[in-house]
Parts: sequence; C-alpha cells; structure tokens
Amino acid sequence: MSVPSPLPIPESSPMKTMFPALLAALLLLFQPVVAQSGPVQDLLQSQRALIEESSRRTIGPAIDALADSGLPQVQSVLQAWRSKDMWQRKPDGHFFAATKNADGTYGLTDFETGEAVGAYPKSELAQIKPNSGIRALIATALVKFQLTDPDRALRAAALASISRDPEGSLLSPLRTSIDSEDDPDLRARKIRLERLMTMSFDTDNGARVAAIEEMAGDLGVDFRATLNPILTTRIMIVAKDDILDENIAADLAPGSEMLSREAAYALLVAADRARPVVTGDDRDAALEANILGGRIAGKPIAQMNTETARDEAYEALAEASLAPAFVTSQDIDAALSDHRFVEVYLEPSSDVTDAAKAALEISEAWVAANQAVDLGLDALSLASIYFLAAIGLAITFGVMGVINMAHGEFIMMGAYTGFVVQQLIPNHTVSLFVAIPSAFVVTFLAGVALERLVIRWLYHRPLETLLATFGVSIALQQLAKNIFGTQARPLTSPGWLDGAWVINDVVAISYIRIAIFALALMFLCLFLFIMKRTRLGLETRAVTQNPRMAASMGINPGRVNMLTFGLGSGIAGIAGVAIGLFAKVTSEMGGGYIVQSFMTVVVGGVGNIWGTLTGALMIGGFQKGVEWLNPSNTLAAQTYMIFFIIIFIQFRPRGIIALRGRAAGD
Repeated sequence: MSVPSPLPIPESSPMKTMFPALLAALLLLFQPVVAQSGPVQDLLQSQRALIEESSRRTIGPAIDALADSGLPQVQSVLQAWRSKDMWQRKPDGHFFAATKNADGTYGLTDFETGEAVGAYPKSELAQIKPNSGIRALIATALVKFQLTDPDRALRAAALASISRDPEGSLLSPLRTSIDSEDDPDLRARKIRLERLMTMSFDTDNGARVAAIEEMAGDLGVDFRATLNPILTTRIMIVAKDDILDENIAADLAPGSEMLSREAAYALLVAADRARPVVTGDDRDAALEANILGGRIAGKPIAQMNTETARDEAYEALAEASLAPAFVTSQDIDAALSDHRFVEVYLEPSSDVTDAAKAALEISEAWVAANQAVDLGLDALSLASIYFLAAIGLAITFGVMGVINMAHGEFIMMGAYTGFVVQQLIPNHTVSLFVAIPSAFVVTFLAGVALERLVIRWLYHRPLETLLATFGVSIALQQLAKNIFGTQARPLTSPGWLDGAWVINDVVAISYIRIAIFALALMFLCLFLFIMKRTRLGLETRAVTQNPRMAASMGINPGRVNMLTFGLGSGIAGIAGVAIGLFAKVTSEMGGGYIVQSFMTVVVGGVGNIWGTLTGALMIGGFQKGVEWLNPSNTLAAQTYMIFFIIIFIQFRPRGIIALRGRAAGD
C-alpha cells in the first residue's frame, strides 16, 4: 500500500511564512522555567511562607534570618523588599528584583548575581507589598548593613536612626563597625553610642557598670536620658513581714513627704487591699437608692437636711447591710500598719542602679556648674549691650550734665543707617564694616546739630533740657515712621556670625553676642585712649572737673561740649548697628534701651567710663540672675531690677565710682 506524499506548500502561501513563528512561540510556551538557585535564593525560599503571608506579627523571623545570614547580597534584598521592588515568579516561587519596562513587562534581576533574568508579563508575577510595620522592621535590619556601608552619609544616617530608636539587637553590629570606621567624627559618635547602649542593653552587668562609671560626669543630654530609665521606680505594696527579693530604692512611710497618708491608703484601695472611702456623693447616692415610702432607714426625708442626719441615716443602712460601712480613721491606720510601701527599681541589678545614681549625681553637679558659667556668659553678653548703649550717655551726662532723652533715638538712627547700607551693599560682611563708621558719622552729625540748635541754649536748666530732648525723641520716632514705615526692618548679620560657639551641651554663646562683646571691649579701650592720651580727652577731663578754670586756661567749653555730645551720639549709633543684628529695627527700638542706659550710668557713676562698665556688669548680671530664678517672666526681672537700683541709690547716691568735679557737684 503506497503512502501518499504530502502536498507541497506553495512558496507564496501565508503558511510558509507563519509556520516558523508559530513553532517558535510553541517552543517558548512549553519551555520549562529555569530556576535560579544559590544561598540567597535558598534562604528566601526557606522563609517563603512568611514572606508570602506578609504579616507584621509573623514576619520577624524571616527578616532576622536574612539579616543574620552574613550574605553580602542581603542588603540589596532588604532594600528591594522595603521599596516594594521585590517580586515573586509564580511558576517556581522564586524572588527577584523587578523593574517595569516600556512595553508593560517586568525585567527581573537575580539577587544572587545581579544579572538580568528576563522579561515577564505581570500575570506571571506577584508583587511583595510590605505594609508600614514590615517596612519599619526592614529598615531596622538595614541599619546593620548601613553601619559599614562605604557611603559616609549612609553610615551617619544609620547612627542617627539607632540614636532615635535604640535596640539591644543593634548593639553587637554597632560594636563590630567601630574598628573599621575610618572617619574620626563618626568613630567618636559610634563609640559614644556604644557606651550608652551598653548601659541599657548589655547582658553583662559588669560591662554596664563600667560604661556608666566611665561616662560619670558627662554633660550630654543623651547620657542623662539613658540613666533616667535605669533609675525608674514603682511602688510595691506588700504585707508587713514579707521579705522582698527586689532592688529596693526606698521604704516609704505613710504620712511622709514622699507618700502622704491619703495617697498610701488610695494605693491600698487600688490594689484591693482595703475598702474604699465612702465619699459624700457615695453616701447621697446610697440614701437615694434606699428611699421607701418617703423614708430612709425609717426616718422622713424632710429630716435629711443636715450632714449629721445624712450620716446617721447612712450608718443605719450600713448596719442593715444595705450599704458599705464608713471607713474610719482607725480603719485607715490599721490598714496602713499592716502593709509596707516600698519604692523599687525596675532595673533588677542593684550594682547597675547604684552606679547610675552616683553617675547622675556627678553629672547634675557638673551641669549646675556649667549652667552657672552659661548664665555668666549671658550676663556678660547683656552687660556688653548695656555698656554700648550707655557709654555715650555716660560721657555726655557726666561732662555736660544734660539729660538727653533722645539718646535711644540715636541708637535707632544707627540701626536704620545699617539697614540703608545693606540695601546699597548686598554683601553682608562688607555692608557691616561700612555701616559701623557710617552710623557713627550720621549720629555724630545729628548729635552736633542737636547740641548746637537746642541743648546749648538750655545749659543748667535740667527740666527744660529733659522736656526738649523728650520732644526731639518723639519727633525722631515719627520721622523714622514716615521714612521707613511701622514694619520692622531686618538687619542681616554676615554668615560668619551665624550659629553659636558650643562649648558643651550646656554652655553655648552666639557669635553675634561674642562680636558685640568684642565691640564693647574695643570701645572701652578706645575711650580710655581718647580720655588719657588725646587733647580732646584732656580738655574733656578739665571741663568736667572745673569748667571755669578750664576756660581761663584757653579751653573752649562750648567746643568741648559740642564734640563730646557728638561723640556720645556717634557711639550710640554704632551701638544701634550692633543691637540691630539680633533685635528688631523699628522706630521705637531706642525706647527699650534708654531706661537701661540711664540706670547703667546712675549705678556706675555719672561720667565715669569704669563706672559705666561696672554698672553694666551689675545690671546685666542681676537681670539674668532674676530671669534664671523666674524664667517665665522677663518683665518681673526688669521690675525687680528697678527696685534693686532704687535701694542701691539710697546707699550710694553717686554710684559705684563717684566722679569729682562739676558733675559730682551737680
């Protein structure tokens, strides 16, 4: 029997061209999936059930198994998992990193080798979607790898993460990473963090005690924050004769300052060791609940109009077992005498708590000492500001005997001069060095004009001078409002004055305050030089001590007064630039310093530079001291300061350093 030969397919038939493509598709369809294997994939497969379940409550062992495996590829696995870039291939259940392609398929990357596996449609893949709780656990596990990451930023971020949320499981990898750390700053931070975590999480109490004693006296807030949980206590109530196997902090006697009698009995009631006290509301509620036929315990309701009658009715209910009996004072005493109240540490090791308590006492003593230093620096900074604001007033008041109420407005003019200079010169460093002499020139000329036009006609008439300068003060404020408006104007400090000099966690002072202190010291030296080494200083001292004799010696008192008033006004302008670097520049800013300036001059001694310096130190120190005692009320500090000055002047009316000559006589 012959077999017919197959019919030939014409060259032009569509089957001729489609057949190879169909054959390739069928071969691809039935091609078995190649399963990538290796230590990482084997580890993932061993935890496959937990990863697929993706539950915050059960995923911990899977993450721990990955983190503790020591495989270098695990970091990439955890990062892909946390960012939801880990996918599972359905045919074989293997896990890969995946990225979406332009054609809608997903390109898989093998965790083991980092090589591309191929592109797959989404229908053949399942995305692993960890919730926020699982992502937090993964982030914690990643910290172990980030501690030794080549990228310094990642290592720093890992340290910050551990500091925010320390865990005992992170102590070992932190210790391991210290030896390989090549960055000095990060190494120091790691060592410090390791010491702190040792105190809290190490299983060896000896190591914990050693770490605590090593850091005893440390000023860091993190150190004290680590010790405080170790010293946390709770109150235990036990029978009088019970023997406690606890780390006892103190025995609390009911009725003492640490535990009142009422609080102790309330603890017994809360522990179901005593009957609750019957309050007035409890009594009245029981009486209302037992009203029968208009009577309570056989007595008419109308008779229940006094506390005594209500107590008697309640006692009758208690005798009939219709209400709990009153708790008497004897009952409370008996219950308290049968129990012992003990404050115990949550930390079971007494060696650890003893070391922590001693270290905390040393640290608190050092903190107090450094707070005193910090307070002294604040007082010195404030005194520098008061000295700058008052030094010009001290000279004019001492030499001329003029009460210049417009002195604060010269400070304001100097601050606004600095603002105008900054608008013209954008560079803040250059503008600052231009603003200081500019403010001096502007306010010097304004002071000379005020002296020539107003004050020279009012010498030896203090009341008229005070009123006239007060009017000038108001006029200058209004002029500033008309020119600059009522809105506060910024006076920006250079970048090198930003921030603060941080000595430790307690003591710090801003660079602006340091600059003002340096400026005040510079002007102190400048004034001493002018008064001791220049002709103007000689003439000023001569006019101050005896103006008539100075005039007979050829000195022009009018010229000296003019230059002295202009000099004092110019210094006020420079003070305005300095003050404007940290205070608001407004038309009223001078009013906030005129009172302190006069108090500084009066307390120190009129017309004396050293007296002005001493007065500024005294007032600045007193104000900061009161603010430290009452930090929530700055106004109280100023009020107490005024009272202090009033009392001080009663004993030393001429100030700390009294001046001889015309000013002293006036």
